[in-house]
Amino acid sequence: MADQPVFVLVRPQMGENIGAAARAMWNFGLTGMRMVDPRDGWPNPRAVALASGAGRLLDHAGVFATTAEALADCDYVYATTSRARGLTKPVVTPERAMAEARGMIAQGRRVAVLFGPERAGLENEDIARANAIVEVPANPEFASLNLAQCVLLTAYEWRREGPGIVAERLEMAGAAPATGLEVEKLAEHFEERLEAAGFFFPETKAANMKLNLRNMWSRMLLTRADVQTLHGMLRQLMRGRGDGL
Repeated sequence: MADQPVFVLVRPQMGENIGAAARAMWNFGLTGMRMVDPRDGWPNPRAVALASGAGRLLDHAGVFATTAEALADCDYVYATTSRARGLTKPVVTPERAMAEARGMIAQGRRVAVLFGPERAGLENEDIARANAIVEVPANPEFASLNLAQCVLLTAYEWRREGPGIVAERLEMAGAAPATGLEVEKLAEHFEERLEAAGFFFPETKAANMKLNLRNMWSRMLLTRADVQTLHGMLRQLMRGRGDGL
């Protein structure tokens, strides 16, 4: 698809790893896979078995004899590697790479990401065809990632930058949020009972104490059920003191 980067697996060795890479791509909505000279040939039944539902992606995967052929229609190429290769190129994180890729694709450019074979990674001849290097900020003492891991990390960063993805949301689990009036009535209930119990002491600090309590209520993300529970707890405590409702 022209609105996504294509992921190019260069000389992948095991069908299982191709399948796992396909599954990782499918998890995050990527469908464009290309392969360069897969060691065990293609199609590969082990790849299909490990794809676990992402077989449709493998059905449409392109197979090429050389890296140059696989990249022939691409305008910008990233190469994933964890080792210095003696080549002068920009080095970016997967996060930065996928943010850049989204911008370039929006301009109508085709972007590719190269992933090397499992044993030794990309060769310099492959990396030389790339415009930039993608380096995962992994443990420097154990930086090597397997093929599917690297694909998954990059695919995740692509998805994370997409439309409709929010960094945080509140899962209400079917509960309705409390209205402003309901929270106000709860605050009044507590203030009334605390006043009767002599909580606001000394009198010179009472106004500020009440202000802090109101501010505390406004910070809470209360549901209607929460409000009802807090009202009930307060009533029960007052009954225990013999103060009625």
